[in-house]
Amino acid sequence: MQAARLHETGAPGKLRIEDVPVPEAGDGQTVVSVRAAALNHRDVFITRGLYPKIVLPRILGSDGCGEAGGRGVIVDPTIGWGPDERVWSPDASILGMPADGTFAQNVAIPNENVHAKPEHLSDEEAAALPLAGVTAYRATFVCGGLRAGETVLITGVGGGVQTFALLYAKAIGARAVVTSSRDGKLERAKALGADVAINYATTPDWHKAVRAAVGAVDLAIDSAGGDSFAKALSVIKPGGRAVTYGGTTGDATIKMFPVFWNQLSIFGTSMGSPGDFAAMLAFVSKHFIKPVIDRVYELSEIESAMQRMDDALQFGKIVLRIPSA
Repeated sequence: MQAARLHETGAPGKLRIEDVPVPEAGDGQTVVSVRAAALNHRDVFITRGLYPKIVLPRILGSDGCGEAGGRGVIVDPTIGWGPDERVWSPDASILGMPADGTFAQNVAIPNENVHAKPEHLSDEEAAALPLAGVTAYRATFVCGGLRAGETVLITGVGGGVQTFALLYAKAIGARAVVTSSRDGKLERAKALGADVAINYATTPDWHKAVRAAVGAVDLAIDSAGGDSFAKALSVIKPGGRAVTYGGTTGDATIKMFPVFWNQLSIFGTSMGSPGDFAAMLAFVSKHFIKPVIDRVYELSEIESAMQRMDDALQFGKIVLRIPSA
């Protein structure tokens, strides 16, 4: 079968399309014939060697949609979460490293990680859902506790998770404030329902602009860390919440007095439990939510797709169309 496999780290261009053996289902596994897969920033990080426990050679890819047992299926990329819904097991992993992933015509995954594809989604849309969709669901609802009528601040909108957070917030009737350094992404976000959109590159004191526009917010969702997280904390109302699932700009230096005086709750999260994934699928189906697709590439064009993600040009998810075996 064809697969995009990484033999050495250094850059996204290190991925190579090659012929490899079709995987066999091990004990408790299902082989999924992949129709579409989606990129995540972790794929870029892995190609650059910026990820723990890298094992090479390896087929990358965490998100996928395909067919198994004559039905359309979607894969839950979190392997071995463990018995505690609150936190994943130290032995848990994500499909695509260290186990072979979805950038291939077939992938073998645990039976419990195979779910029916939401009926209202195309293969490309379904492939875009798993990792970003469940991360956003856990951040927005399980940890963030967002409710109808509340206001959420979503920093750095445009990536997969933050775009899902925006879709989820609007689906339940919450008000959404978004930030980005690109006006084009802000316009796309407003078209999806964002109530306030602020360019943090041209408005360095964007946190003051948030307060001027909506007052304090109930929830802030951030993946950048650094100055972004520190400013996000400053616009949360007393008793409000902050959720972080990344630190792409480094560690944050925060003022402690507003945190304890305003009795803020700060949650860290990553991925989602099996229960979160099932609940996310039910939520997406109930509200007919469709993932935002940035571009669809052929598997043979994976180098261009990875470069687009590395350059942070996308709004929504970058998807690969996988050829039939």
